[in-house]
Amino acid sequence: MDLSGPQKAVLMLLSMDEAAATPILAELDPEEVKRLREAAAGLRAVPTTALEGVYQEFINRSQEAVAVPGGGVPYLRKLAGRALGEQVAQEIFLEGVEGPMDRLANADPSALASVLEHEHPQLIAAVISQLDNERAARVLEQLPAAMRPAVLERLGNMREIPGALLEEVARAISAELPNSNPEAVRAIDGVARSAALVRKMDRQTGEALLGSLEEGNSELAVEIRRAMYTFEDLGALDARALRSLLEAVPVEKLTVALKTASDALKNHVFSSMSKRAAERIREDMESVGGVRLAEVEAAQREIVEVALRLDAEGTISLENDNAMV
Repeated sequence: MDLSGPQKAVLMLLSMDEAAATPILAELDPEEVKRLREAAAGLRAVPTTALEGVYQEFINRSQEAVAVPGGGVPYLRKLAGRALGEQVAQEIFLEGVEGPMDRLANADPSALASVLEHEHPQLIAAVISQLDNERAARVLEQLPAAMRPAVLERLGNMREIPGALLEEVARAISAELPNSNPEAVRAIDGVARSAALVRKMDRQTGEALLGSLEEGNSELAVEIRRAMYTFEDLGALDARALRSLLEAVPVEKLTVALKTASDALKNHVFSSMSKRAAERIREDMESVGGVRLAEVEAAQREIVEVALRLDAEGTISLENDNAMV
């Protein structure tokens, strides 16, 4: 096997520990490190016979085929950061490096949606799971209305994505993913991502989408609705709306729920009730003592569900833009 100079250099560096490799890399200029980056991206496995007479020291340590891991580029990036400084290393390793998923992530949402609308909902869900929430919401909005519930349902049910699937998606839409590992998986919180997307949508569009999903998968729709708002999000309610919510919540539930609340939310809640009521809750919180986190989270979920019900009834609006007061 014929190896280029940069490939040999990469193999030597990757065979060393950081302490040995860093001073060597420090002697290289940025252009040389760029060449190493390109060489590392293209290497997979190298037989020891190809290294004979060139890197005897390397062969003595290896004594077998040297597999260059998919993490070769990240490791080289780490060494460059130590040797050249983070700013220089970032410029070198980010310059011109844009994989297929990066191109999809930077694509115009309308253009991407027009390509994806001919694909299977599972494939579409895999793609938008890799986009930021704002862009993913725009792509979902641009898809045909009849297709959106199926896509959201698959996204909501996602927990991880096989690397092979992402590679197939990338090939179908752009090009083969560099250094892909078909056995790897990426963790996906499908419910949280779906909830974030719906919140980014126009209120009417989001409600219509969840309504459609509810007809075929009511449990998932409920999970997504619950995940759309957290207990801390109640801090965005104005004083009038918060009072309406507090009137519908048992005091003992509120007392438990506030145990882990931020100081800003606690102050907002206490300022929305009478001084006497606020003092009583503070005293109850102290007297209750330690409460299991599971109980606190359960109380917070119950209060959020009450808020969702009041929001659906039009009593309050969870999309109120007012900050905590």
